[in-house]
Amino acid sequence: MITHLKFVSIACADQDRALAFWTEKIGFTLMTDQPFDDRQRWIELSVGDSATRFVLFTPEGQEGRIGTVFNGALACDDLDATYRQLSDRGVEFTQAPKKTPWGGFAIFKDPDGNQFVISLR
Repeated sequence: MITHLKFVSIACADQDRALAFWTEKIGFTLMTDQPFDDRQRWIELSVGDSATRFVLFTPEGQEGRIGTVFNGALACDDLDATYRQLSDRGVEFTQAPKKTPWGGFAIFKDPDGNQFVISLR
């Protein structure tokens, strides 16, 4: 039986730049950084205490995914505090926290222009 989501892949043009962003600004933890082929590495990041990993990797032929919207949402305990903390670290938001009847959310961009929703858990 399926037990959980193992990883999601974040398409990036520059793995070093993406790694610095996700570890230094977002606060994810590097778990694996090893050669994959002659042009990329396999880089896995842990997300808090979750079993799900972020992989900074662009499959061959999928370069068109770079700079698009991530089809998912990241959860946090306090949206306003998370927004302030990430903004203070230099993370660019395209949508400040917004309250809606179904909850609140904000949207930020990574250095490749990929956009991510954060919302209350």
